[in-house]
Amino acid sequence: MAAAHLLFLSLLCTLCVYQSHAACAEVDSDTEAVAGKGFKLGCISCKMRSEVEGSATVDWYFRPKGEPDFIHIYNYDEGSPTIKDERFEDRVDWNGSKRSNDIQDASIYLFNVTFNDSGTYRCYFNRILTYPYYEYQTVVSKVIHLTVVAKATRGMASIVSEVMMYVSIIGLQLWLLIEMIYCYRKIAAAGEEALREAANAEYLAIASESKDNCAGVQVGE
Repeated sequence: MAAAHLLFLSLLCTLCVYQSHAACAEVDSDTEAVAGKGFKLGCISCKMRSEVEGSATVDWYFRPKGEPDFIHIYNYDEGSPTIKDERFEDRVDWNGSKRSNDIQDASIYLFNVTFNDSGTYRCYFNRILTYPYYEYQTVVSKVIHLTVVAKATRGMASIVSEVMMYVSIIGLQLWLLIEMIYCYRKIAAAGEEALREAANAEYLAIASESKDNCAGVQVGE
């Protein structure tokens, strides 16, 4: 009973750890946008202590290609977005954490991308962690180097992934074909064996009946 209880607790702890890690994953943003289309600027910063309550505000900055300074373009505070630069007016939408001040995903979506949007973007998490007797403030920043192109290009990783996908599909189909042939042969062999057994049984039944008839004739004589 104690061993079962210990096993249950171990499984429960494993599940909790898995869920806490799976709740947030820091994924790098794409870095190539197509002119005239929309693009998601990804920015994720996971809390190291998920059990600690926290809140965050987010600021986005942009440095155009060839320019020396960053420009404040966007702020997100308690669910209220503010566009700080008129060049991005009506072109930026919040695409991060919703219905929570504990922001871990600060992604934004950029509409109608232009070549002037090429450059370096930086997002800042101004986070406050609330402990029982004090608050702790941290600042986390992420940098994205965005290139705007006229037509989408495919990277080597994308090509390799697609090739591997097709190879996996072909391999799976060949495996299924081999399994079908194997099963067919097994069924055919089992059918032939059943026919042989039925024939043998019928032969033995006929032989036994003939033997009984012969014995009856001899008795009659």
